[in-house]
Amino acid sequence: MAESEYNVSVPRLRSLLQMDPYLKTFEKDFQRRYGLFEKQLTLLEEAEGGFDQFTRSYKSYGVQRMPDNSLVFKEWAPAAEALFLTGDFNGWDNFSHPYSKKDFGKWELHIPPKEDKTPAVAHNSKLKVVVHTRAGERLYRISPWAKYVTRHEKSVIYDWVHWDPPQPYVHKHPRPQKPRSLRIYESHVGIASPEGKVASYSNFTHNVLPRIKDLGYNCIQLMAIMEHAYYASFGYQVTSFFAASSRYGTPEELKELIDVAHSLGIIVLLDVVHSHASKNTEDGLNRFDGSDSCFFHSGPRGEHSLWDSRLFNYSGWEVLRFLLSNLRWWMEEYRFDGFRFDGVTSMLYHHHGIGSGFSGDYTEYFGLHVDEDSLVYLMLANHILHTLYQDCITIAEDVSGMPTLCRPVQEGGLGFDYRLAMAIPDKWIQILKEFKDEDWNMGNIVYTMTNRRYGEKCIAYAESHDQALVGDKTLAFWLMDKDMYTNMSALIPMNSVIDRGIQLHKMIRLLTHGLGGEGYLNFMGNEFGHPEWLDFPRVGNNESYHYARRQFNLVDLDHLRYRQLYAFDRDMNRTEDKYGWLAAPPAYISAKHEGDKVIVFERANVIFIFNFHATNSYSNYRVAVGPPGKYKIKLDSDEIQYGGHGRLDHNTEFFTEPMEFNNLPNSILVYIPCRTAIVLANEEIDYCY
Repeated sequence: MAESEYNVSVPRLRSLLQMDPYLKTFEKDFQRRYGLFEKQLTLLEEAEGGFDQFTRSYKSYGVQRMPDNSLVFKEWAPAAEALFLTGDFNGWDNFSHPYSKKDFGKWELHIPPKEDKTPAVAHNSKLKVVVHTRAGERLYRISPWAKYVTRHEKSVIYDWVHWDPPQPYVHKHPRPQKPRSLRIYESHVGIASPEGKVASYSNFTHNVLPRIKDLGYNCIQLMAIMEHAYYASFGYQVTSFFAASSRYGTPEELKELIDVAHSLGIIVLLDVVHSHASKNTEDGLNRFDGSDSCFFHSGPRGEHSLWDSRLFNYSGWEVLRFLLSNLRWWMEEYRFDGFRFDGVTSMLYHHHGIGSGFSGDYTEYFGLHVDEDSLVYLMLANHILHTLYQDCITIAEDVSGMPTLCRPVQEGGLGFDYRLAMAIPDKWIQILKEFKDEDWNMGNIVYTMTNRRYGEKCIAYAESHDQALVGDKTLAFWLMDKDMYTNMSALIPMNSVIDRGIQLHKMIRLLTHGLGGEGYLNFMGNEFGHPEWLDFPRVGNNESYHYARRQFNLVDLDHLRYRQLYAFDRDMNRTEDKYGWLAAPPAYISAKHEGDKVIVFERANVIFIFNFHATNSYSNYRVAVGPPGKYKIKLDSDEIQYGGHGRLDHNTEFFTEPMEFNNLPNSILVYIPCRTAIVLANEEIDYCY
């Protein structure tokens, strides 16, 4: 690269280097990255008239109906010798409708309307692209831009279905404002029912959205929406990028789901998979034009050895068109509010994170092992999304700890709003698996909760879908295991296993919520201690749906303790909504006492007190406080309604004493029972955040 390209001016690089002077060593890396990003933006401007037009390519590729009801079909298939369209409309004639070859590997076909002026291809009819290769093969393909694909019950392969409904869904509700505190309910439509079947968009809209609203979550992260031929892939082996999965219903029903969520003040994020694609050829992107490349790198660089999937060529012009337009499509057509980008670690490095421990040494994040093509793609994606949609939210799933992932592109960062705090759930599982209660290390727990890059927002979570998958167990099941089958009735006294499990389940969640990040995430059902694990129908389990469902019915039974965990989760979110600790600066930790097993911290002028000791309760326990005044209990995990023992009097008023303690100017004396967490707020402070 020419020396001049190292001298690119990154507009706000200086403020980044002031925040983290250790990045100064890699100043040239930031300049090179930003230079590559700027170059792509300039090329888009010159060749396509800017990114706004470029990212609307779903309006010209695939199939488009013109005002006169003629149809235009357009594909990019650079290695093809010839393209034909076949389907129900022409009696599956493989040769009657040839595409014309255009420049740059593009192909086009115009079909005039029928004599009665209706389109030649009817809504809901099947189509296929017939690709003739230079090697003389004839391949049957689905358009990469297909908006709807379905699978016949007895078939393995998906069919491309022309979706052009006479009465398309019209959105009625505006997008809600971007929340300052993000409380995410991670959801999968297909398992969102107690019944042993694939649940529907409609079921989610009518039965699950009201629960999410009641629980106090203001954001839904929808998994497994992009069409995937293999249900058990959890949606991570995408076959049709522009198609909403038909196994749950129609595109219009998904639009209604999002619209109803918006009416409830809930934003909806799509779990987007741009890190790789399914290897399927007949109903996927792989070998679309008969070549090994097309959308992907050819050879080993185009294969992910662990995932057995294809890897995109992010430097390819038409690949950028496809992926960036894909993001725009979900924002425009379905009115999603943003994205959780899956597999970012795999994208960022040529080694895809395989066999890399990531110690945190900065040299791991710069140099030849970084895939700058995909890094620049992510910078472009974030720049375009945030420019076009001011309130758009993007979240990165990255386990490597890449610095500047969540700093603005103008600083040389990648431009994400949040990253997932992936070390936190691993820590909780490790503690529950490996340590007795008396050996829990308060300092180590606090370190894991707070070990995040300054100025880069994190989504904290105690467990997500990853921890629920077969081979692992939910936190509730780690805590209570087989006792959940026989001892969750509230009509009988709790045994010691259930008592411990219920108290720790609440405390783990509240500690993660209060201390772990700037957003909070929960996987559906885990808020009420969903038992067992998650396993999709597959050959290995005789295609059973037994573990591919969420038993919301457990919460609806008055006599089961799942209700108590649900109530605590609801009130935890509602308390946060009032005081706004997720939107506040990081907490000040005033105590992490190993012998007492106590953690105390202050955030958003709210005091959090945790006593993890199995048997010791503490009277007149001195707690450090910042602002003086009168404090009262606002959340108490020991309340009877939450499955606690009701040992605290909520009428108690705690008055501060001007006695300095643990480096804070004031302190109070509290009673804190064993295995209890409480949140105190100052009655004299206006908490309108």
